[in-house]
Amino acid sequence: MNRLELADLIDHLRDSLNRDPESWENPDLDRFLDALAAWTRDMDGWFTNRGEPVPERPSWELFGHMLLAARIYE
Repeated sequence: MNRLELADLIDHLRDSLNRDPESWENPDLDRFLDALAAWTRDMDGWFTNRGEPVPERPSWELFGHMLLAARIYE
């Protein structure tokens, strides 16, 4: 994923939230940011479960995964 694809993903997330906010566990900014921080702290487990190494440096793709996770992470 490159920077422009990430921007498209962010647009898609906004559209998804506007169309179907009930499908989001964290539909407001406060809850979304709280979930984003929590998932970021816990993401080592996500990589371990997938059998992948935890990246040393974040990528655009990883940031996209973080945003997707924050909409539903509890």
